[in-house]
Amino acid sequence: MTGRIPYGGDYNPEQWPPGVRDEDHRLFTRAGIDTLTVGVFSWSLTQPAEDTYDFTVLDRILDRAAAEGRQVCLATGTAALPPWLAKKYPEVNRTDFEGRRHRYGQRHNFCPSSPAYRRLSTAMAGRLAERYADHPALLAWHINNEYGGACYCDLCADAFRDWLRNRYGSLDALNDAWWTTFWSHRYTDWAEIEPPSALTEHWRGPDHTAFQGTTLDYFRFTTDALLGCFLAEKEAIRRHDPETPVTTNFMGMFRPLDYHRWAPHLDFASWDSYPPLDAPPTWAALAHDLMRGLKDGAPFWLMEQTPSTTACRDVNPLRRPGELRLATFQAVAHGADAALYFQLRASRGACEKYHGAVIGHAGRDDTRVFREVADLGAELKLLGGATLGARTPARTALLFDWDSWWALEISDGPSRLVRYQEVVHAYYRAAREAGADVDVVPQTADLTGYDVVLAPVLHMVKGDLASRLEAVAARGGTVLTTFLSGRVDAHDRAFLTDVPGPLAPLMGVRVDEWDARPPDITQAIPELGSEARLVFEIVQPRGAEPVATYGGDFYAGAPAVTRNAFGDGEAWYVATALDQPGVDQVIRRILARHDLLGPYADHPAVETATRVTPDGTHILFVLNHVTEAAHLTAPAGVTDLLTGKRTEQGDPLSLDPLGVAVLRLLS
Repeated sequence: MTGRIPYGGDYNPEQWPPGVRDEDHRLFTRAGIDTLTVGVFSWSLTQPAEDTYDFTVLDRILDRAAAEGRQVCLATGTAALPPWLAKKYPEVNRTDFEGRRHRYGQRHNFCPSSPAYRRLSTAMAGRLAERYADHPALLAWHINNEYGGACYCDLCADAFRDWLRNRYGSLDALNDAWWTTFWSHRYTDWAEIEPPSALTEHWRGPDHTAFQGTTLDYFRFTTDALLGCFLAEKEAIRRHDPETPVTTNFMGMFRPLDYHRWAPHLDFASWDSYPPLDAPPTWAALAHDLMRGLKDGAPFWLMEQTPSTTACRDVNPLRRPGELRLATFQAVAHGADAALYFQLRASRGACEKYHGAVIGHAGRDDTRVFREVADLGAELKLLGGATLGARTPARTALLFDWDSWWALEISDGPSRLVRYQEVVHAYYRAAREAGADVDVVPQTADLTGYDVVLAPVLHMVKGDLASRLEAVAARGGTVLTTFLSGRVDAHDRAFLTDVPGPLAPLMGVRVDEWDARPPDITQAIPELGSEARLVFEIVQPRGAEPVATYGGDFYAGAPAVTRNAFGDGEAWYVATALDQPGVDQVIRRILARHDLLGPYADHPAVETATRVTPDGTHILFVLNHVTEAAHLTAPAGVTDLLTGKRTEQGDPLSLDPLGVAVLRLLS
């Protein structure tokens, strides 16, 4: 690892004449770019036929990078099949949800259960490692690219049956887990089991299934099948290179794959940040914190972001002046130890020719985007290694669980309009805008270091989680959960007890009924001056005290929000989908109890995040997410690492529109 944040991005010089590379490196030097992600889609170039490898182009790219003093994140190139492979081994092409075997095209186009794909992709990874393990430019290995998609072919059906045998051991156990006495589905032979698709258990798409347990297991199987491809390539690399760190680039809150199952197998997490259009800044922050949480709080890499615009959406807005800098420092604030772009030079043809790039088609260095990238490169050079390896000292945890996400959104009832990400984000946003640092962690995480644990829409409760949440409250902490939590076990079977299942003793409530309504029908929550919609659980307190109530319908006056004393702490239950102001009020009351409101809690557009370096130095990031200046006061004696300016506690601290301060707290 270098003495500064690696800065650069995806570099595809194989798309350009060799002479362009001289100009590229001149421009990289001007922009402060020192790290190149190379070879992401180079399989057809480096292996033009099954028995032929040609590393001429890659040799030149890596040798030139080394000569220029740059480092390379070298990809295995296995995310897109070369045409010859798909033609020679047609079973490598995926079969889609509707049962159609695809022909050659696009990317992410391989069947993860195909022996031909496994054999040839691992051979490629091994050849690359054998050739470049000791290359002076090599910084990290980048396996495949943005894993995703599912296959429903016969090979995957057989692999799914093997996966089920390993998981359940017997058909009796599987039949019980899937509740197959329903609709005469009891299996008597493993060969009878089919992947859940449009031809079997589904209608109206992947989220409408007759047997949620079956579909849930296919999601898990797909995660493991693709992970198996990753592990096979990693093993091939490790035979030749036991030390260089290995990663693959995730996609943040990406529903199809449970990244918690992948995390132990990565040397560091990395991800590609392309927030939805018009998303609030806390949306990207949540994904950053999720990525940081994958490796127990260790720093991650921002592997991709656009320097200007995307090209994959119907409408692709341009980043305004200052937004790139702000987004990059937000990633660093949340734990990024690298800041990379897609892409360094714009593609001339195909579907990404209009995707933003540091260097456009004309190769100019006087564009606004290039100047912003260069200015940011200079700032990161100035920052040096001050933040490398730094961790976040959060006392608030938010549970993020792919199983709950899947189970909630494939459930029939009570409402398909409830979206897991949106509810989770509402609670995360409230905590972040109140100034709390937040760790985003799995159900299995150690919770002993947290004062506050937020578990919204925790639909599925697994293992000993309920007792560990009780322990948080018993020692004085606060636990929050919401409607549609504690509903099902690990197999998506309803708990045979009062809702919210294993969470009921902690929450001190019982829920017998719930009302789901269209989004235009709202319920007033008078005590919070807010509204709720979608789902209204009718709560009967069993020890909990009402905090807020419904204002209408036959359950007017029934609790909508409750608080239950438990040991030295308390548990909050939110029985409905509160609007953001309502969520904000609840979260701020919880954080205030633990003195966790940030210094700028009255400035929700000002984001703060803290990182602590290995030597114990505290660094406070302050980010202004609006286009008006923010006039604040310093929370302590600090030095701005970007300007060198020293400020004492209580002195004025002003941020420009979209401005950033990186403050080292003075001891």
